[in-house]
Amino acid sequence: MNKETIKIIFFGDVVGKPGRNAVRDFLLKNQNDISKNYDFVIANIENASHGFGLTEKNHNDFIEFGVNCMTCGNHIWDKKEIYNYIDKSENLIRPINYPKGTKGVGSRIFDMGDFKIGVINVLGRVFMTLVDSPWEMVAQEVKKIQETTPIIIIDFHAEATAEKICFGRYCSELGISAFFGTHTHVQTADESIINGMGYITDAGFCGASDGVIGMEYSTSLSRFLTSIPERYEVAEGNTTQINAVEVEIEKATGKALAIKRIICNSNNIVEEGQSEEEN
Repeated sequence: MNKETIKIIFFGDVVGKPGRNAVRDFLLKNQNDISKNYDFVIANIENASHGFGLTEKNHNDFIEFGVNCMTCGNHIWDKKEIYNYIDKSENLIRPINYPKGTKGVGSRIFDMGDFKIGVINVLGRVFMTLVDSPWEMVAQEVKKIQETTPIIIIDFHAEATAEKICFGRYCSELGISAFFGTHTHVQTADESIINGMGYITDAGFCGASDGVIGMEYSTSLSRFLTSIPERYEVAEGNTTQINAVEVEIEKATGKALAIKRIICNSNNIVEEGQSEEEN
């Protein structure tokens, strides 16, 4: 008999090799743990290849790790080889509100056998690259996906907290199952269930802890002290972190029943902040 619910995990922005290895090790370590038996795995990978963009090799590596869907944001175009494979990828989506004609797709429905799940990637507009307005566009896309499945996930890649909160509440009224904010790389402690939708303002990041949101401290400090642009380098160090979010979703309705943040420093896992649907 099929389960009545599914459990998904969403990894916050994966930064460089430390982040890729951290995601790989986390999934490998927990693959035989029934409490970590995820039905669907999503990761934001726009910073996965040396901090900027995604190479085809790393794209393929994530699939090998067990990542079902890769979302991204404004940095997805930084590695120019993306143009060679983004249209061929069945696992990668880019923000839906890039102008018409942009390579890639902004949403995708994944058939997992006993359930189907839709994922939409969206780019914010406040303090970000100017893109098309997502509000009506996402509402139309949600209606389209709901003809196939009630389970819909959104990765909203945005800078401004207020924009994330407002867009999140808007999405909850559309019947979204889970909403994950990304881009700022700092996990927020506001996970909740809103109108049956699992919500968090920012999922955080996966990568080296000994730096500034995954980048080297010295370079970040220099930029602040001098105001002179300098190339960021991915932070290295002995400690890596996983910031991720688990959501349990009812198959029949697409409603979130529980949401939990995951914080993992190297191999020491700390789980906290579980929210459940109020009866």
